[in-house]
Amino acid sequence: MDALHGVLTGFSVAFEPMNLLYVFIGVFAGTIIGMLPGLGPISALALMIPMTFGMDPSSALILMAGVYYGAIFGGSTSSILLNAPGVASTVATSFDGYPLARQGMAGKAMAIAAYSSFVGGTLSALALMLVAPLLAKVAVSFGPAEYFALMLLGLTAVVSLSGKSLVKGLMAAVLGMMISIVGIDLQTGTERYTFGSLHLLNGVEFLVVALGIFALAEVFSMLLKSREEQATDSTANIGSLRLSRREVKEIAAPTGRSSLLGFFVGILPGAGATVASFLGYIMEKRLAKDGHSFGQGNLKGVAAPEAANNAACTGSFVPLLTLGVPGSGTTAVLLGALLVMGITPGPTMMEQRPDVFWGVIASMYVGNLFLLVLNLPLIPYIARLLDLPRPLLLSLILIFCMVGIYGTTFAIADLLLLLGFGLLGLGMKRFGFPTAPLILALILGSMMEESLRRALQISDGSWLTFIDKPIALWLLVLTAVSLLFPLLKQGLGLLRQKPAAA
Repeated sequence: MDALHGVLTGFSVAFEPMNLLYVFIGVFAGTIIGMLPGLGPISALALMIPMTFGMDPSSALILMAGVYYGAIFGGSTSSILLNAPGVASTVATSFDGYPLARQGMAGKAMAIAAYSSFVGGTLSALALMLVAPLLAKVAVSFGPAEYFALMLLGLTAVVSLSGKSLVKGLMAAVLGMMISIVGIDLQTGTERYTFGSLHLLNGVEFLVVALGIFALAEVFSMLLKSREEQATDSTANIGSLRLSRREVKEIAAPTGRSSLLGFFVGILPGAGATVASFLGYIMEKRLAKDGHSFGQGNLKGVAAPEAANNAACTGSFVPLLTLGVPGSGTTAVLLGALLVMGITPGPTMMEQRPDVFWGVIASMYVGNLFLLVLNLPLIPYIARLLDLPRPLLLSLILIFCMVGIYGTTFAIADLLLLLGFGLLGLGMKRFGFPTAPLILALILGSMMEESLRRALQISDGSWLTFIDKPIALWLLVLTAVSLLFPLLKQGLGLLRQKPAAA
C-alpha cells in the first residue's frame, strides 16, 4: 500500500500543469543536445543548476532528469545519419544504424531507435517504481571483485566484434586498452603514455576518440571516394518509417531483453548507459541466428543498444535516489543539484520527500511518451540533412565535431587528437581493422584495471578473492562459457561439414 500511495503521489506531482511543461522543455532541450555530436548532458545539466534556483525541488529535478534521458534518446540521430555519436552511449547504435542509412533506410532505423528507446525507458521506469529499494541493496553488494568480473565478461565480446579476423580485432582491443590508461595513475601518481605532454596527464576524452574513429574517419573516406562511388551512395533516400509485422516481431524480443539488461547495468554505480548499450548489442549479436550480419545494417543491432542505454539511464536513478550514490558523471551533477536544493538523497528520502522521489519516477513515463510523440513526426525533417550537398554535409560534420569537442574540453590539443584519431580510423577502415573492439576496450579498460587493483588491495594480494565472492565467481564462469561457446560452435560447424563433403 505504501508503494501504491507513493505512485499516486508521484503522478499527482507529475501531472501538475507546470511540471508537465517542465517535462516537455527538458526532453525537448535534451533531444536537441543529444543530436549535436560531442555535446553531452553533463555540461547542459551543469549550466542548468543556476537556472533551478528558487524552483520547487521536485520540479527542478523533473526538468533536469528530462534533459538527461532526452539527450540519451536524441543521441541516436547523429549516430544513424552522420556516423557521429551525439553522446557516448549511442556509439553502439552507429554500428548498424549508419549502414542502414547508407542502404536508404535511415527513416526505418530512426523509427526503430525511437520505439526501442521508448520501450526501454518505459519498462525501466516501471521497474524503478516497483523494485527500487530492493535493487539498491543488490547494487551495494557489487564490490571491486564483482566489477572486475563484469568488465572482463564485457571484454570477451571482442571475439564476436572482431569480424572475419580475430587477430585484427585483438590488436584493435589492445590499442583501445593502451589509450584507456593514458594519463596519471591515480593510485601511484605514475605518468603513462603521456610522452611528456601536459595535456595528456588527464587522459584522452572518450568522445575525442569516438568522433575521430567514426565521424572524422567517415569524412576522410567520403573525400577519397570517386564521383562514381558518391553517385551510387543512397544515403539521401531515407526510406519508409513504417515497420512490417515481421520486423516488429524481429526487434520485440531484443528490445525487451536489452531493456532488462540495461536497467540492471544502470543500477550499478560507475557502469552507466555506455556500458549497457555495448552489453545489449553484444548479447543480441550472440543470441541472434543472423549474428554475422551485425555491423552491416541489422535492425536488431539498432534496437538492442537503444533500449539498453535508455533503460540504463533510468536505472541510474536507483543508486542516486535510494543511496545517494551517483552511478555516472551525469547523475553526479544531479546529486550536486539536489544537495544545493537542500535535499540529501538516501534511504530516508522516500519517506521525507515522497514528492521528489515519486514525482521524478512518474515524470519518466510522461517524458518517454513526449519523446516518442515529439521525435517520430520530426524524423522526415531531421533526415533532410542527408539531402544537403555533399561538400556542405561534410563541412557540417566537421564543424559539429570540432565545436562539440572544443566546447567540452576548451583545449586546442584535443582538436589535434581528433584529427589524429580520424586518420587512425581511416587507416583501420582501409586495412580491415574493426573499430568496435577498440571502442569497447577503451570503455572497459580503465574501469577493469581500477577494479582489479582495488580488489587485490582489499584482499592483500590474494587472487582467491575472485572465487570467494559468489557473484564474481558466477560472472567468471559466464565469461569462460562465453569464450568457449564460439569455439564449440565453430567446431560443431566443421564436424557437420565433413560428412557433407564426404
